[in-house]
Amino acid sequence: MDSTVAVAGADLAAHSGFSLFGLFWQAHIVVKIVMLGLISASVWCWAIIIDKWLLYRRTRAAMNRFEDAFWSGQSLEDLFRTLSGRTNHALSAIFVAAMTEWKRSHEGDHPALASLSQRLDRVMTLTIAREGERLESKLAVLASVGSAGPFIGLFGTVWGIMTSFQAIAVSESTNLAVVAPGIAEALFATALGLLAAIPAVIFFNKLSGDVSKIISRMDAFADEFLAILTREIDERLEEERY
Repeated sequence: MDSTVAVAGADLAAHSGFSLFGLFWQAHIVVKIVMLGLISASVWCWAIIIDKWLLYRRTRAAMNRFEDAFWSGQSLEDLFRTLSGRTNHALSAIFVAAMTEWKRSHEGDHPALASLSQRLDRVMTLTIAREGERLESKLAVLASVGSAGPFIGLFGTVWGIMTSFQAIAVSESTNLAVVAPGIAEALFATALGLLAAIPAVIFFNKLSGDVSKIISRMDAFADEFLAILTREIDERLEEERY
């Protein structure tokens, strides 16, 4: 008896197309759109995750190289000449922006030193803000998918259950063979919603934490560099007085 039931269940699954592709193919057009949207969102999220992971890895490596060069005893002028002709990000971008403002303030016969420290602070703050925007770009997509994915999947679930009820009404039967396809579609849509949302939420939190650490590191360097330049400004102002 048990073997007969098992064989009958297997035949029902085979004829009803309960594979993942079968569930998608037999789903209502609305559920198909929901499924395709969730699959596309999942692929997009993974592309962003991989891109950001590589970007943050390169950024940390570049910051380490710059700090090694900055604290190696090399003159700031030589380091500025080396970096000024290339595209810079993170710490090197802060350094180049500050040195550019420093040089502009020393042009001519009368250097503008009075408010130079405030200008340097403003320039470095703006550079950090731009770098933060660059690092955080597209992370909002992960947050959106993480928050909206389960609800989109739930919409597909509701639609699948409605399809099941309609099948029951048409056939006037509550047989499992009538109800099961719509329920399976509903559960598949829910699973896709979670499949897109869970990694998006996890990696959004992880990548946001990485960005915060990088920005904190840039803030610390900007404070240290501003202290170095401020001491130089104070020494030059003292020389001018005497």
